Amino acid sequence: MDAGILTQQTINALTIGAMYALIALGYTMVYGIIELINFAHGDVFMVGSFATLWLLATFGVEGTINDPARLVIVLIAMFAFAMVTMGLVGVVIERFAYRPLRRAPRLAPLITAIGVSFILQNLIQATYSTADFNIPQVIDPQAGVSFTMPTFNVGGFAVTSSAVTASWVHLFIVVLAVAMMVALQLFVRRTRLGRAMRSTAIDREAAQLMGVDINTTIALTFFIGSALAGAAGVAWALNYGHTKFDIGFQAGLKSFTAAVLGGIGNTTGAAIGGFLIAFVEVFSSQLGYARWSEAIVFSILILVLVFKPTGIMGQQLAERA
Repeated sequence: MDAGILTQQTINALTIGAMYALIALGYTMVYGIIELINFAHGDVFMVGSFATLWLLATFGVEGTINDPARLVIVLIAMFAFAMVTMGLVGVVIERFAYRPLRRAPRLAPLITAIGVSFILQNLIQATYSTADFNIPQVIDPQAGVSFTMPTFNVGGFAVTSSAVTASWVHLFIVVLAVAMMVALQLFVRRTRLGRAMRSTAIDREAAQLMGVDINTTIALTFFIGSALAGAAGVAWALNYGHTKFDIGFQAGLKSFTAAVLGGIGNTTGAAIGGFLIAFVEVFSSQLGYARWSEAIVFSILILVLVFKPTGIMGQQLAERA
């Protein structure tokens, strides 16, 4: 066993898991508050990557930025623009696609969500094309901190040493994603708007009787969830340096799986599920089962749903009267 490869793949899994977790949070927040599976959410993430592409192209950014001050300004602009833009897109989707169907049978908003997904994909195809677009990687993907793992024995198995490079872009994505998750938890737990969101998720009618503005609270939930998907779109651009109109399908499907695996409606569970999905995917490929990685992921999901239908951190709730 090579400790260097193990560490390198762990870093890769953490990076991918951070993106899955950010997208999964949007799924679980929307479901928790209005019990809707927003299948357009993966495409909001995709549009976020194109928003990043548009911003960099508009301001003439063509590659790696070596000046630290300029790099910080560009990164702040990228995340601020993508998160605010996607947050507003989420609010518009909620207002015109989901709010009129709030009291309709559950199948109607579900079909509408699929329709919104196709609308977003076709808007990008019409604006750009079906081609794969390169996005300037403002952080040098080759730059990072290098170190050598020590050689040691574990249960009679020798773990050899090798060099590992933790790129700055990987470290940046993981740290930023964790910071956003912590900020979200603090917002939901300690602010007035966060309490309104939690009360609406528990009982919408009772929250409304207590003075909670339901429409504003739901719109805020869509704004935050879509903004996090926009941040994941920027992270995708920084890590992979390209985007395409259909990247939202796979990423959205795996992030939805992460939300269900962790416990749909539970933000902590969604984040943990995102990292778990990424670790399974990365290490399945490392062990030579790249073709089976997705099958393994969904097999684990099926087992979890069979033996613990509420997910890892979900709680069984009584049916409302």
